[in-house]
Amino acid sequence: QVQLVESGGGLMTAGGSLRLSCAASGRVLTINRMGWYRQAPGKERELVAVITSGSTTNYADSVKGRFTISRDNAKNTVNLQMNNLKPVDTADYYCNADGTYFAGISGRRPFDAWGQGTLVTVSS
Repeated sequence: QVQLVESGGGLMTAGGSLRLSCAASGRVLTINRMGWYRQAPGKERELVAVITSGSTTNYADSVKGRFTISRDNAKNTVNLQMNNLKPVDTADYYCNADGTYFAGISGRRPFDAWGQGTLVTVSS
């Protein structure tokens, strides 16, 4: 199986910056997309940013120009640099990745994994 572990959340005042990191571990063979989602209290989980293995990126309109997603394919990590944070960015942030892993005698199997979430709180 594949595990995703996030780090970097915390409390920040509006206008500040935070950097989230996520590392995939386990018998990872390939990772296609890596992305960040967030869920604010009382709201549905929404896409924040996603990056493909070829480094094509896509962002939610609400974060364009403020957030930057990047990945290190050699280390199986994805980062989210969040600048000019706003109180509306307050949410639990989740890392997501899909790809394939080595499943022993079952060979190559697909995975779609989620991290445990990291809380980002932005005060006004």
